[in-house]
Amino acid sequence: MIVGAGAAGLAAGIFCARLRPDLRITILDGAQKIGAKILVSGGGRCNVTNVRVIAEDFWGGSRNTIRRVLRAFTEKQTVEFFHEIGVSLHEEQWGKLFPDSNSAKTVLNALLSEAGRLGVTIMPGHRVVDIQHCEVFEIQIDVPRTGSKTLTTGCVVLATGGRSLPKSGSDGLGFQLAQSLGHSLVEQTPGLVPLELDDTFHGELSGIAHEVELTIKTAHENPVRISGPMLWTHFGVSGPAVLDASRHWHRAKLLNQEVTFTANFLPGSDFVTAEARLLDLTKNESNTLVRNALAALIPNRLAEMLCREVEIPGRMTMGQLDRDRRRRLVHVLIEREFRIRGSRGYNYAEVTAGGVPLDEIDPSTMASRKCPGLFLVGEILDVDGRIGGFNFQWAWSSAHVTASGIARFFS
Repeated sequence: MIVGAGAAGLAAGIFCARLRPDLRITILDGAQKIGAKILVSGGGRCNVTNVRVIAEDFWGGSRNTIRRVLRAFTEKQTVEFFHEIGVSLHEEQWGKLFPDSNSAKTVLNALLSEAGRLGVTIMPGHRVVDIQHCEVFEIQIDVPRTGSKTLTTGCVVLATGGRSLPKSGSDGLGFQLAQSLGHSLVEQTPGLVPLELDDTFHGELSGIAHEVELTIKTAHENPVRISGPMLWTHFGVSGPAVLDASRHWHRAKLLNQEVTFTANFLPGSDFVTAEARLLDLTKNESNTLVRNALAALIPNRLAEMLCREVEIPGRMTMGQLDRDRRRRLVHVLIEREFRIRGSRGYNYAEVTAGGVPLDEIDPSTMASRKCPGLFLVGEILDVDGRIGGFNFQWAWSSAHVTASGIARFFS
């Protein structure tokens, strides 16, 4: 019995049916319509995986455990699997792999079709509210307009997802079920989520996207540096770099750590190289207004804002820029601090950081070390990847390992 018909649950059912066609496989899901999170992912196009996926693309539990699971079903095998079920993929920027149809419906329909072909039973509108385990599992289910009922099974897979995008059905119930079956939890926070800023700087920049290098510093850990595109918004900042950085800010706040979050608008430049670039502009464009000269390095509106912030007059030219102002300008170019008020929360988060600790599962089978016959797969575990198809790859890989574990469990 698989609880949850998202990406990990559907894949686990398919892989299990392929390995053990003699088993009766049922997937329960509380939603009336299956696959809501798949359908909204990747802007409705579903970024299935990435051309290169390694353990270092993930955060959370043991990287060694993550590496073992990823190696058991690689991104290349994922591409082959989707080709087998009729979904051809193409590569886009940063190695992202999307269906050629550019529609997430293609991915969902292919998974549902393959599950049906293999005889996997999918039961939407069947919300699991409790699981008890003695010699067998007793699963209590709430069915609208019908009432509650109890099913028994010798094996349960928790593929319930996390807390992100709760409208899709990921409301955190799986964490409660895991706890009731003996597991502990790493406290959860949103991941891959836009951040809200506590000043007005971003307001005039809304809609501008450009490359940055973000640095998240806490007192007790090495700084985390993340490079990529950032998007200014009416509420703060978003874009791939911010989404990847958000989990680190959230984890620091969860631990009550002092955290600084800074942006380098000249990625790869330190103070010396950034100042050298300004000196070159002074030499070559001495009669150009500072804000206009800066537009060769950063977006024009951002250049104007930074000039105002360090009190550079609007009519000042590069030749008039004195050493003190130049150095203040360099500082905000490479280390502009963001005062973060919070994030957009689970309603906008693409993943959940935290969950069931990886040391409580067997990485060769995804079997629980706390409850015999229980398997855990996908986002319910303390694993979250960066943006770019990595979290879907974790779903496919952990599902394949789970299916192998179930095949062995019933052998």
